[in-house]
Amino acid sequence: MTALAAEARGQRRLYVAMLVTLGLGWGMTQPLGKMATMTGHKPFGLIFWQLVICVLVLGVLSAVRGRGLVFTRATMKFYVIVAVMGTLVPNATFYLSAARLPAGIMSIIISAVPMLAFPMALALGMERFAARRFLGLLLGLAAVALIAAPGAVLPDPAMAVFLPLAMVGPLFYAMEATYVARNGTEGLDAVQAMLGASVVGLVLCLPVTLALGQFFDPFADFGRAEAALAGSSAIHALMYAGYVWLASRAGSVFAAQCSYIVTGAGIFWAMVLLGERFPPFIWLSVVLLLSGVALVSPRGVKKTG
Repeated sequence: MTALAAEARGQRRLYVAMLVTLGLGWGMTQPLGKMATMTGHKPFGLIFWQLVICVLVLGVLSAVRGRGLVFTRATMKFYVIVAVMGTLVPNATFYLSAARLPAGIMSIIISAVPMLAFPMALALGMERFAARRFLGLLLGLAAVALIAAPGAVLPDPAMAVFLPLAMVGPLFYAMEATYVARNGTEGLDAVQAMLGASVVGLVLCLPVTLALGQFFDPFADFGRAEAALAGSSAIHALMYAGYVWLASRAGSVFAAQCSYIVTGAGIFWAMVLLGERFPPFIWLSVVLLLSGVALVSPRGVKKTG
């Protein structure tokens, strides 16, 4: 084996290791998010402290990179839209539904983003109709229907009423992804974009949190829930930075495969951290959903960076 081939193989192993790390890390944020709700903390109070941690982590990363925030009229509009569609609304509905649904189910539902984004892009003329991708959409709907079916996956059939609330998050993530795909990031790289959206989201979140009486001091009685919130927020920021790094070197198509690991990892961590157990039908719903995502997701995206 030549030195060049050995280097390429070593690089490939590094990329695969990073892909698995991203999937395991992001998968852990679902059960940690549920743990953060267990002492009664309200959604916007949780979102506020989540954003504080994201700003700190991404701020340090940006300082190390030497690339700070850019404040123009265009970037401010971008920050506001991404903060609302990508953080404030979906996270509020996530915390509300996570308090009532198993974390493993939340991990499955969050994977529906590509299937919700496809019809939006189709309606806006950004994508063309394809039978393969329509079949993927149907498989995704079948997965959600299986989860909602009485006695199939949910431990309590009454939980099914919270599934529409849980679907609001993926819907808004799909709207955010469609907006960014159509309008770009105003010249910002991914870390700058996320840091700016987090800063603006923090500014928008504080008055809402205070007005609703949902602010809390995590240091007053720091326990399991507060530690879970801190861990989930820091992991999300670090995994996002790792995703950007991987996409810039291995390509966006390769990096996007971590979404498949996230679903399985989310179920695994829910079982380990929360003791959740699921009937066999959950694996059928996972297969249906991930098959749908594989069919809907665009192919042939070139390597970035």
